[in-house]
Formats: sequence, structure tokens, C-alpha cells
Amino acid sequence: MGKTLEQKKALVNEISQEFDGTKLVLVIDYATLSVAEITKLRRSLRPTGTVCRTTKNTLLKQAISGTPEWQPLEKFLVGPSACLFVKDDIGGAVKAYQAFLKESKKTELRGGVLEGRALSAKDLQAIADLPSKEVLISQIAGAINAVTAKIAIGIKEVPQSLGRAVKAVSEKEAA
Repeated sequence: MGKTLEQKKALVNEISQEFDGTKLVLVIDYATLSVAEITKLRRSLRPTGTVCRTTKNTLLKQAISGTPEWQPLEKFLVGPSACLFVKDDIGGAVKAYQAFLKESKKTELRGGVLEGRALSAKDLQAIADLPSKEVLISQIAGAINAVTAKIAIGIKEVPQSLGRAVKAVSEKEAA
């Protein structure tokens, strides 16, 4: 038995709320996945702050109809579609999906939307290749630490070289 109009409206409202706080939405083809495999995908995405939802494309289109930021999603909503709502770690979510894809080889990434722009699978691969937030922070901290170390060495060197020069002059006069 199909869903009633009230149930569909409630589902559209629920999906619309899912878009709140979402940074990136990925659309995948899940037609060949079993229930166990889609559950495994959901579990692998959970640590990255990602929610995987499967619903009818018409309901998804109704949910994004009021928000121009997510309008580019419509071109990816063809056939059985699952949406991955990435709320925290974008790179980690894409990497987790790619790990699942390597293991199962049954699904296909159609594309995604980030900040109102449609991204192809190739663009999303480039995002996955970026280092994680923690790695970037440690690289920046290392660069800042290197600069301060060089400044400290430079500051320390001025009085030491002056002291060596004074010592050399005093030894020359003593001789």
C-alpha cells in the first residue's frame, strides 16, 4: 500500500530538515545494493557525520524546490538514488564512500552539490585526495613553528656574534 498524502508531506518536510546544516550532498545509484550492503555503507559513513537516505526522487525534488542552493541536485536524481548528507567531514565522507565502493563495486557516484555548485565524480575525487583537517592544521602549525624558530635563532645570533667579535678584538690587542 502506498503512502498517504500526509505521510508524503511529512517525509518531504523531514528531508528538507535534513538539508539544514548539510555541507555537501552526494547522490549515488544504489539499485544493485542489498539491504545488508546499504546498512554497511550507512555504518561506515556514520563516524564522518554523514547520513545516508533513500527515498523517491519526486519527494527529494519537492524537498529542494524551495532552496536554490540545492537545485543542482535535480540533474543527478535519475533512477534509484540514495543521498549522502555530509554534515561534518567532507573529505572523510568521500573517502569512506570510496572505500565502500572499492569493496563492493556495485554502486556508482553520480555527483554532488557543494555550496550551490554541482560537482562531478571527478571533482569529488579531488576533494577526497585533499588531506584531512587535522593534517592541514598540523602542517600550518609546523610552518608557523619553523618561522618562529628561525626568528629565535636569528635574534640569539646577533649578541653571540657581537660577543665573538669583541673577544676576537680583545685577543688581538692582548697579543
